[in-house]
Amino acid sequence: MTYIVDDKCIKCKHTDCVEVCPVDCFYEGENMLVIDPDECIDCGVCEPECPVEAIKPDTEPGLEQWLKVNAEYAAVWPNITIKKDAPEDAKKFDGEEGKFEKYFSEKPGEGD
Repeated sequence: MTYIVDDKCIKCKHTDCVEVCPVDCFYEGENMLVIDPDECIDCGVCEPECPVEAIKPDTEPGLEQWLKVNAEYAAVWPNITIKKDAPEDAKKFDGEEGKFEKYFSEKPGEGD
């Protein structure tokens, strides 16, 4: 088992989770974070830190697509270990459906 980040993170991009990760397995895209499934030690400390509930165990049904997205972009986006401010308009996107199709960006974030 590993943890993944799903589309609830897109455009919300809270980084509370990165501070508690003991193995620094979060990677930053332009408008979301991902977890490297090969680095994640399945401790679960990040899951309750996410205010939009975007972090899930990959054992939940229907998350296969997200495991692939997390693995693919963790390999090319920069590592992030330090909490940053969420985007100013994050609350506007919290709970919106279909964010991957509407807003997902392949561009990397800044990392640490």
